[in-house]
Amino acid sequence: MCDEESRVIRNEYIDYLLAKPCCEDSFPFGPEAHVFKVFNKMFALIGYRNEQLSITLKAAPEDVTFLTEEFTSIERGYHMNKKHWITITPSSDITVSMIEAWIDDSYSLVTSKLTKLEKSQIKK
Repeated sequence: MCDEESRVIRNEYIDYLLAKPCCEDSFPFGPEAHVFKVFNKMFALIGYRNEQLSITLKAAPEDVTFLTEEFTSIERGYHMNKKHWITITPSSDITVSMIEAWIDDSYSLVTSKLTKLEKSQIKK
């Protein structure tokens, strides 16, 4: 994937993530790791690994196992809990809509664990 195409795709995912209610972004691990949180709980990370765009998302343990066995471009979370996170390197066998669905799932997993007060503050 060329640099310009990778940047465009990255920016599209960033826009999608930032559109999530109460989403905040930061760079707590340095400028190469763009982290997305809801009420200070991380649900996504976008960065480059080996000069390839990668997206790390929270996932249910059974989904982690299935996805890593089904897709060669998905691995257990890079530098994350391998049971609860996946790292995706966008490729031709994974569509944008698939990644957006996994982003939605990650966001839902994290927001499901929020307090009642925090959940009430999320604008749907």
